[in-house]
Amino acid sequence: MHPPTKTYSQTHNRVNSRLQFWTSCLSDYEKMSGSETIPFLILVFLEASMAIFYHGENTRIVDLTFTLNTSTIYWPGNPEYNFTILNRQEVGNYWYEDNYFSTAEHGGTHLDAPAHFYKGAWRTHEIPVERLIGSGVIIDVTPKATVDHDYRVQISDLQTWESKYGNIPQGAIVLMNSGWTKRYPDKSLVFNSENTTDPETFHFPAFHQDAVKWLIRHRNISIVGVDTPSLDFGQTKNYPVHQLVGANNIIGLENVAYLHKVPEHGAIIFAGVAKLYDGSGGPARVIAIYTTDSSNYSTLITIGIITVVLSLLIFRFCRL
Repeated sequence: MHPPTKTYSQTHNRVNSRLQFWTSCLSDYEKMSGSETIPFLILVFLEASMAIFYHGENTRIVDLTFTLNTSTIYWPGNPEYNFTILNRQEVGNYWYEDNYFSTAEHGGTHLDAPAHFYKGAWRTHEIPVERLIGSGVIIDVTPKATVDHDYRVQISDLQTWESKYGNIPQGAIVLMNSGWTKRYPDKSLVFNSENTTDPETFHFPAFHQDAVKWLIRHRNISIVGVDTPSLDFGQTKNYPVHQLVGANNIIGLENVAYLHKVPEHGAIIFAGVAKLYDGSGGPARVIAIYTTDSSNYSTLITIGIITVVLSLLIFRFCRL
């Protein structure tokens, strides 16, 4: 599952440089005039062509998202998921479907905007798109969380990861894997409590605030995420991790699924979310892409970035 370690460091540096280049392009793209976008379009076309040419059988794409449905688990106090069929029938000589659905922002696999716990921070529609893409850093604490259901990721866990793979890269998406995926969708197992309406009875792992402070002070990350219901552990009283990430405009991901299918290093993570005006978060589609062949690893960022920028490019091109 892991790229060969002897070539990883060098290849990872190339990919991270390309990631920073493309995210810089994304942040500057809307500032371009019509004539300036033409070279950018050409560059994207060439990069896309190379990615398609080199995209081989060794590339893996993993969906890290629980399906949004009537089994979706929400934090107590949130309304449950609703799905209503409006049309699902033959109409003349064709088939037609459309539906109505409603959901709270914070349920299932979802994103926390920084404003969720910090006044004046980014709301969902204000999150820069380049913050939704980054190098995956998977902190596997499954053995520890199996013994201690209230375990919190420590600075030492982050340093152990770095001793294996090098410094956590700029713009990284740091995700805790505690093995909690196997508990879904049983609400009593996910909250680890028989009383699933009372947060004071919950027991599940998350990040320690000291580890998050360390990431903020020493590593320029974009996202912190967990495979449990909250960035703060079940027995928290005042949600210090939520407050920290919000104050520093760091995005949160909760209930991230199937992290055991992704290597601890070497993946690119994408966190898609609807651009909900004034939102404090929203349901997310989280995807990981990696390759088992380090010779193709440098094409991963291109493959993913193209998906994100296509709509921007088409919109701008139509205005030329």
